[in-house]
Amino acid sequence: MRGKWTRSRLSEVLLGIILFVVQLAAAQSTPHRTLLALSKGTHTLATVDPSTLQVIARLPVGPDPQKALPDIDTGALNGPHGLEFVGGKVWFTAEGAKAVARYDPKTGTIDWIMGTGQNRTHMLYVTADAKQIYTTNVSSGTVGILEEVTPTSAPSTQSGAPAVAQPVPAAPAAQSPMNWNETVIAVGKGDEGFDVSPDGRELWTANSQDGSLSIIDLASRKVAATLDAKIFASNRLKFTPDGKLVFITSLRDGNLVIYDAASRKEYKRVRIGHGAAGILMDDIAGRAFVACTPDNYVAVVDLRKLEVTGHIDVGPGPDGLAWAIRQ
Repeated sequence: MRGKWTRSRLSEVLLGIILFVVQLAAAQSTPHRTLLALSKGTHTLATVDPSTLQVIARLPVGPDPQKALPDIDTGALNGPHGLEFVGGKVWFTAEGAKAVARYDPKTGTIDWIMGTGQNRTHMLYVTADAKQIYTTNVSSGTVGILEEVTPTSAPSTQSGAPAVAQPVPAAPAAQSPMNWNETVIAVGKGDEGFDVSPDGRELWTANSQDGSLSIIDLASRKVAATLDAKIFASNRLKFTPDGKLVFITSLRDGNLVIYDAASRKEYKRVRIGHGAAGILMDDIAGRAFVACTPDNYVAVVDLRKLEVTGHIDVGPGPDGLAWAIRQ
């Protein structure tokens, strides 16, 4: 979604997901793995059986809650946008506050905040161990890398002695203090959609204003290549599960642009409609779901043939896509 979130929008999305999880647990006939798709036109969350591609149910989510519900008070963290669920917590960006924050559903509190110092911190990617966070900062034209580190004491300055950093001992009955370091990397104008390669070596981001792609080597934390892809108004970018191809969508282009990750060259363009937003990979069935917002459907793309094999009607203006897994 491109618009800024109010605090109630964060609440309504979480509410929709919670309502679906409750419904999912109660309905044993519901598939183990279910596709979720948000419709902007009807403000509903559609649940789709990935085996039949049929809509199971549609749940109302608002543009604002349809009855009085407690807000998740983000305080000064205005403009929340990107969402990631890692380690049982919700990580999100706050564009207006130039920050990343974490919400704990168990305590109902925001238990961590980290400033980025960058304009319009928009999308984020949190590693499985929650030790690193990657962000795209649209108005600054940068990628931010936040890394959790354990503080160390000052190195020795004695003559002839090597400077060796010694760990700070933990205080009794307390956790070791943790710090976060930030690396800011300049990329193209209007960088937004991005993804990290499955092997964790590269980060690719699509720069919506100049139509380019930036490739960052995560070991050196430097831009390894800038590709003149000519994909303007680019919105989302995703690696295929095997890491061989990169899918890029544009809000105003009817083609899904596919790049070969190894050669860094355009591989194919697949006509999917009149513009697209969200991309969700299905590594089990070997396909991708692409939300074609202007066309009011989700396109199904075969990852082997690289062709559109079907469409799903989830409601007008589809955008965000995600998986729900029944435990």
